[in-house]
Formats: sequence, C-alpha cells, structure tokens
Amino acid sequence: MRTAIAIGFAVLLAAGAAWLWAAPPPPAAVPQLQLASAAVTGFAKAYAPRPFQLPLDNGPHADFQTEWWYYTGNLQDAAGRHFGYQLTFFRRGLTPGTAPPRTSSFATNQIYFAHFAITDVAGDKHHFAERFSRGAAGLAGASGAPYQVWLEDWRADSLNADGTRLQLHAKEGDFALDLTLDTRKPIVAHGDRGLSPKSAEAGNASYYLSYTRMDTAGTVTLNGTASTVAGTSWFDHEWSTSALGPKAVGWDWFSLQLDDEREIMFFQMRRADGTLEPVSGGTLVAADGSTRRLAAADVQLSVADTWRSPATGAAYPSAWRVVIPSAQLDLRVQPWLAQQEMLVSFAYWEGAVQVSGTSAGQAINGNGYVELTGYAGSLQGQF
Repeated sequence: MRTAIAIGFAVLLAAGAAWLWAAPPPPAAVPQLQLASAAVTGFAKAYAPRPFQLPLDNGPHADFQTEWWYYTGNLQDAAGRHFGYQLTFFRRGLTPGTAPPRTSSFATNQIYFAHFAITDVAGDKHHFAERFSRGAAGLAGASGAPYQVWLEDWRADSLNADGTRLQLHAKEGDFALDLTLDTRKPIVAHGDRGLSPKSAEAGNASYYLSYTRMDTAGTVTLNGTASTVAGTSWFDHEWSTSALGPKAVGWDWFSLQLDDEREIMFFQMRRADGTLEPVSGGTLVAADGSTRRLAAADVQLSVADTWRSPATGAAYPSAWRVVIPSAQLDLRVQPWLAQQEMLVSFAYWEGAVQVSGTSAGQAINGNGYVELTGYAGSLQGQF
C-alpha cells in the first residue's frame, strides 16, 4: 500500500513532458520535478479482480499511470549487528501505453525514480539516497520475462525463469548492498484477489501482489567496509491509476514477519478528522502460505509512542500495539532506530521495526517494516 508515494511524487508539467519526449537538453535547461495535479485521462483503472500471469506480471503495466516495486528487509551479520534496507523503484507514465518510436533514443513517456536506504542500528545511522531518470536509452526500465527493474546501476535482476530468485544491487557513495533473495512462499494477492481499494470510488484501487518471506544473503557495505549478512526480505508490487480519497491525508503501512512463519500486511488510510477510510485492511499469511483477508475492524492498532523529526518537525508514531483477536495475536511493534525518515523529494518515514508479544498466550517475536506518510504535511491535493 504505497499509492500516494508513487502518485504524489512529482509529475512533470508541460515543459517537463516535452523534455522527456525529446533528446536531453543541456543541464541548465532540465526542468525541476514538482508536486502537481495532473489530469488522469486514457489510463486504465483497477475496477475488478483479474488473473495474474507470472513472471510477466512482475514487469511493467504501462496502461496504468503509476507502478512501484518495493524491497525491504531485516539482516544481521555474524556478530548479530542489525541492518534494515529499502530498495524501491517507481514508474510514472506521462501518457498511457508504450511510447511510439521517435527519432531520439532518449525520448520516453516514462519517468523512473528510486529510493535506497540502509539502517545501521549499531551505528545509529540511517543512510538514504534518491535517483531520477527517464525510461529510455537503457537508463531505467523494467521487464517481466526475464524479470528485472533498474535505474542506472540500482537493480533487481531475476536469477531464474519464474522470478522467484533474484539479485539486488545498489551503491551510493560509501554505502551499498549486494543481496540474493529466494522466495519461500507463493505470491500473495492482497485485497479481493489482488484488487486493493484505496477509497469507495470505483476504480480508485491498485493491483497489489507480494512475496512476503524471502531468504536473503549477501553483503552490506558502510563506509567502505563490507559485512556478510543474512535475513529475510519482503517484496511488494503495485500498479494503479488512483489517488487518495477526498478526506484522506496519508496512511500507515505495516509488513510484519513473525518467527512462527506467519506474516501480516496491514494498512490504514488516515482522514484529516482522525477517522480511517473504511477500505483500510490487510492480509494474514499462514505458515503454509494460505491467506486470510483482514478488514479494518479485524485489527486493533494503537500508538504507544511518538518521535519528532528534527528535520521536518513531523511527529511520527514510533511504537504500536497491534492486536488481531481472531488470530490470538497481541503484538508490540517498535523501530530498530527512531530516525529512519526519508528526506527525499517527498518526506516520509520508512524503517525497520522489531516485533514482540504473544500468540495464543505464548511468546512470539519478529521483524518488519513500517511506512508512514502524511505526517510531514497532508498528501491531499499534492497529486
């Protein structure tokens, strides 16, 4: 559930569109990306469940305006040092479908941007970076068979035919990661067989798929020193032509991996008056990979602490109690590091969290990731 990050991120205005469709201008002439409204015309919308064909549906869906591929995970080295990571790719279409051939190989109707972060818990540091590029001339793009998505040398590349084993690579300055991910469970189709509503309006929805548990191994590099790590990752893939509901300001999104081999995805869309959009909800994934849809009423989520950003002044939730009575789960979720704010083009908080609590009265633990938007300013009207 990352809709407004991808939608609300800067849309090129008329001058920007001309820049992407043409050959690259001199650097001084490159238009600035801005948050702005854009008429949504001609793009497909998600109205009803549909069948998915993998690995093709791991690739891009250019008939929809917005798409994102999200990798997050929790890793440890041999000494027990904990790291979180995020590597995410976004696609934004200026016009529907694939661009027709043009004279310049740099011409495109697709914007790609990406976020990369490593949280070093022991070092008390959240490293992050952002990149933008056009989806042309090999600079950025995606495909389904073979599955791959990239922006320059930040990449996710399939290592097998069905895309369930892949390599992640990203490097920015003195921090980097090189990881191999192996899927342990079938893909999860959230919402109604993959259709995930964002408000009550018909078509205001995404198609939302996840691999919720991926064995992960490789290296994390900080300050030029590589550490061998292992852990677990989560992959989200969504595509849509949608927006926040008229009363919404942002959302809270949770991906939790419990040590009894269950996973939980839950999101709540927050309104300006403090209430929640009725479409808020999630998925409980059992150890065998079977799933159960969670409605908003199935999850009791309360904030136990807050953290105020010294950079933006935003007060973010920083600890939660998550209770799912039907699953006999009573969980405490807290960040591995409070400062995991992403100070990129659109400020939001996304970071590694640790889980403790009980399942049917027995102790349970885990890790996960949380994303918080709309706290550094409402997303309403920004896209």
